[in-house]
Amino acid sequence: MSKDTIAVLFQALPPPIVDGQRKTPKPGGYSDSGADIGFALCNGNLDVITPVSQPDPGRAMDWVFPDTDEGIASAIQNGATVLWANTVLFTGHPIEKVMKQVCIVGQLPSAVQNFDDKFHTNRLLAERGLPAARSFLLGDDNEAEITLSNLTEASLAQRNLIFPLMLKPIRGRGSQGVTRVKSLAALKSQATELLESGEFGTLLILEEYLDGEEVTVTVMPPKSPRPAGIKYAEASNIYWGLRPVCRFNHADGVAPYNGAVAVTQNSRAISAEELAQPEMVATMRACTKAAEIVEARAPIRIDCRAGRDGRYRLFDLNMKPNMTGNGRPGRENQDSLSAIAAEADGWTYLDLLKSILTAAWTE
Repeated sequence: MSKDTIAVLFQALPPPIVDGQRKTPKPGGYSDSGADIGFALCNGNLDVITPVSQPDPGRAMDWVFPDTDEGIASAIQNGATVLWANTVLFTGHPIEKVMKQVCIVGQLPSAVQNFDDKFHTNRLLAERGLPAARSFLLGDDNEAEITLSNLTEASLAQRNLIFPLMLKPIRGRGSQGVTRVKSLAALKSQATELLESGEFGTLLILEEYLDGEEVTVTVMPPKSPRPAGIKYAEASNIYWGLRPVCRFNHADGVAPYNGAVAVTQNSRAISAEELAQPEMVATMRACTKAAEIVEARAPIRIDCRAGRDGRYRLFDLNMKPNMTGNGRPGRENQDSLSAIAAEADGWTYLDLLKSILTAAWTE
């Protein structure tokens, strides 16, 4: 990829409302991680186009172009042959107009829109035989599997749901809007508050609570090279996973939002001994198989948690994982979960980005 010129995009466009469900845009539009990516690639002697001629490492917006028609056109006019889509894509996104013109680091926009629906995705994975957390749609309309009006202990028991339970948005971002509820009264109150706010849409996910250890697995796309000497048992012939990262210090059963608590403070890559355990081997296989099902073209991150039986279940597939990394001034503790995993396998943040870049695609 050394002959290519890279431009990093950030989220300037809010994701659309899809089937009544809303994904709130991230403050700053991932410009922080976009600047980390651009800065690291530039320091690694790759050709990076920026909106200003002499970008300041301390100013994120100096490194990224908006993901608008105008921003994409500006990047290409300035010589970009690769667009790093560090943003949330969707059907109809402006990047679709140039997918035959330049290479893309990121997912197919229609796939992001489809699989950002966490309920639909978990159901699909379960139907394909993967261990996904059990969940149901909760709301007031006809699409809900459980309506607030008939929400009772008996209706929950019919679905083998017992408290505590997890309540979350269908198109949430990180832990935003995710709550552990411990009683029927708390569930009704929290669900009513979320639905009436309209912040996330007209439906919510009610999910079984898994009280065991939580790990997150970054699955890498086809063609991306692996760290030297790393071999994991996987279900897919083309997808492979970085070492799982264990999450700890949850707040009432929920991993804190990384904007409030840096993941470097509550996460660690698992050891080689832990990685060799049968349940972890099975989890890695499930995660790579999930990437194959959603036809990922860039890294995805899958959060998994163990139940009382010790088996891990997939509960959150992220089509656009956070990709922050150490390098710019003041970013010393801002490694993402994917960067933590890569470091445990002997890679630098730049090594991880170069591997991702190798999988750039064009239509």
